[in-house]
Amino acid sequence: MSAFRIDRTTPLSADEAWRRLTDWPAHADQVPLTTISVLTPGPTRVGTVFVARSALGPAGFDDRMEVVRWQPPAPGLPGHCRLEKRGRTVTGWAEIQVRGEEGHTRVRWEEELVVGRLPRLLDPLTARAGQMVFGRVVGRLLRG
Repeated sequence: MSAFRIDRTTPLSADEAWRRLTDWPAHADQVPLTTISVLTPGPTRVGTVFVARSALGPAGFDDRMEVVRWQPPAPGLPGHCRLEKRGRTVTGWAEIQVRGEEGHTRVRWEEELVVGRLPRLLDPLTARAGQMVFGRVVGRLLRG
């Protein structure tokens, strides 16, 4: 499995950081050649399913995800979302944590993934690519 973690601090409130990071279609605006379709009616909750489709013409793959934990931030409590990746090409999980502190919010994105039939020898490279891509996504979503 390829594992990576992204930590960021933002001046946004925990509620606003949470809203931006869990706006699933907004993620596609930050990742080239990717669209996101939410398959269940909103609002997001445990059981919400969405698919990130990355493709160039007819060649591509789906990253199907389901929300299995949904705890928005509340006064004194961090927000925590866990996604299970349940596609044929990409499996694993991702977790988003949002913790409001005095004057800022700390964000942590952790992910473990397996991409298709890539040999485990490439896990470090896959993890580094994931960290770069999602680091950029998280940073841009928090900047708005």
